[in-house]
Amino acid sequence: MINSLVFPRPSEAFKFASTRFDGSRKSKYSKPRMELTLTQPDDWHLHLRDGDLLQAVAPHSAKHFGKAIIMPNLKPPITTTAAAVAYRESILKALPADSNFTPLMTLYLTDKTSPNEIKLARRSGVVFAVKLYPAGATTNSQDGVTDLFGKCLPVLEEMVEENMPLLVHGEVTDPDVDVFDREKVFIDTVLQPLIQRLPRLKVVMEHITTMDAVRFVESGEEGFLAATVTPQHLILNRNALFQGGLQPHNYCLPVLKRETHRQAIVSAVTSGSKRFFLGTDSAPHEKQRKECSCGCAGIFNAPVALSLYAKVFEEAGALDKLEAFTSFNGPDFYGLPRNTAKVKLTKASWKVPDSLSFSFGNIVPMFAGETLEWQPCVGEKAEMLNEVQEVGANKG
Repeated sequence: MINSLVFPRPSEAFKFASTRFDGSRKSKYSKPRMELTLTQPDDWHLHLRDGDLLQAVAPHSAKHFGKAIIMPNLKPPITTTAAAVAYRESILKALPADSNFTPLMTLYLTDKTSPNEIKLARRSGVVFAVKLYPAGATTNSQDGVTDLFGKCLPVLEEMVEENMPLLVHGEVTDPDVDVFDREKVFIDTVLQPLIQRLPRLKVVMEHITTMDAVRFVESGEEGFLAATVTPQHLILNRNALFQGGLQPHNYCLPVLKRETHRQAIVSAVTSGSKRFFLGTDSAPHEKQRKECSCGCAGIFNAPVALSLYAKVFEEAGALDKLEAFTSFNGPDFYGLPRNTAKVKLTKASWKVPDSLSFSFGNIVPMFAGETLEWQPCVGEKAEMLNEVQEVGANKG
């Protein structure tokens, strides 16, 4: 739902065809203030790390999202159901006492994963997907798959039987393939053959970055092929890596692509298609591990993700389609219930911190030091904010 908190002049209504205003709240001193009320979103691709880093970043995701698919690329990776259960307990302990955040666990697929492990995962009630990392493709992927069809086919067939989704980091790791072409080549050489061989396997192509990925996802059968999309790949192109000098905090994998690819992704997610849903790929690293001679890939966007998604949809004139992308398409694909809590996004400027300080060091969030135009608030705080704004408007 979209509405306005203050409406000073009836003529303004013609500027916001999709926006509902309350004409009884007006003040000659007030400017229109837009507010979105959405079903609380979920994050279908999230890195929470472990240890001190987990303790530091988990509350930021729990503040805005109801549940999240948790990536398993730790050291050592989460390759068994028992390890996933233990990791889930660690995450729950890192959450604020009043948090209702639900971590949805995943297994890290390896050449040695067994079909029986898939059965155990499904029966556990806490594992909801299996993650495919081509060996060497990204952070902590050295234990990933080296031969998908030669070594993992029995596991994939069991995943079809158990209705267990496969989450794919869609890049080849062949050093002869240009880094900007790795997604397209992966689609052509791995994903297309996989879908043809196992058409009933549910597949999520994670953090898509190219128009090639958009076309591939749109060509598949709805309900069996989908994609997550990050805020960075919706807002930034590869120029953001180099403007004003090398920008390590804009470096992620898959790497940012050309502007034409960014535009294609924006068009896809703002079209209303059910095949695309929110997955932040929020991937925190300590500042010193980003700003060094061999900086880590990953962008910590949890504190700003909802604000940035709203910005993208507003600029596309598609705010009416934001809720489906953030809150409906993901749980519907996974066959999970939609959240009942609400989140409010108010059109109000706020400044992103330059960094977040912890006992072990600092983490720099995406868009550090910049001003964003949408401010999120969830649950009881959202209701309190709404009441305060209503009182202020009535007094005006």
